[in-house]
Amino acid sequence: MPVVSFANPKGGSGKTTSALLLACELALKKSVCIIDADPRHPITKWWQEGKRFEDANLNVISSDSEQTIVEDIERAVAQYPFVLIDLEGVASKRAAFAISQSDLVIIPTQEQQQDADEALTVMKEIKNLEKISRRTLPFSILFTRTKVIAKSRTARFIASQFISSKSIDCFRTEIHERDAFSALFTTGKTIRNLDQTMNNGVPKAIENVEKYAKEFVEKLIRIQKKEGECYERS
Repeated sequence: MPVVSFANPKGGSGKTTSALLLACELALKKSVCIIDADPRHPITKWWQEGKRFEDANLNVISSDSEQTIVEDIERAVAQYPFVLIDLEGVASKRAAFAISQSDLVIIPTQEQQQDADEALTVMKEIKNLEKISRRTLPFSILFTRTKVIAKSRTARFIASQFISSKSIDCFRTEIHERDAFSALFTTGKTIRNLDQTMNNGVPKAIENVEKYAKEFVEKLIRIQKKEGECYERS
């Protein structure tokens, strides 16, 4: 059962939003558990706000310490086909423990230098954890809060540094900056049950999330296939 961590030590990188969007989309077909390991518990608050609607395929667990995070992951894996972990916006032992248990680490990154620097920090941490665990920990950069049109020269340059690297995997799909995504946390709703008369650009936001989830599934399939090939060779 895939475990996916969302990690970036810089706050405001779009980490929580990208985790929530993916979880809600996957829950349309499979059961999903989000482990909210951010001390602010933004997804837990969203979940509590959204109790006005029921989604049997989605559950949220708050994880409050580094001592329990691995046990929380193990319990979730035993019950759910997908386990997504929203990590805190700082480097910590809890984040390292969660990453070490992950089948994929998604690194949400705005097209800004501070975000890019912290994304590199996460990648270095992943490489260190690979040496300790003696296994490969796949990761991928996800550009978030991007402009749909009229990107700045700086944004294009920062993105190109990641995309052009042969050693860094990047999502082709970007999470655009949209009012509809921000509205999720004020309404406790998913992107698909937002009131379109009260929120702008919902259809385009749904289209964006569909592409994101589709590419995510494709990445998982490639990772699982590669791991299977490595197992056969060993």
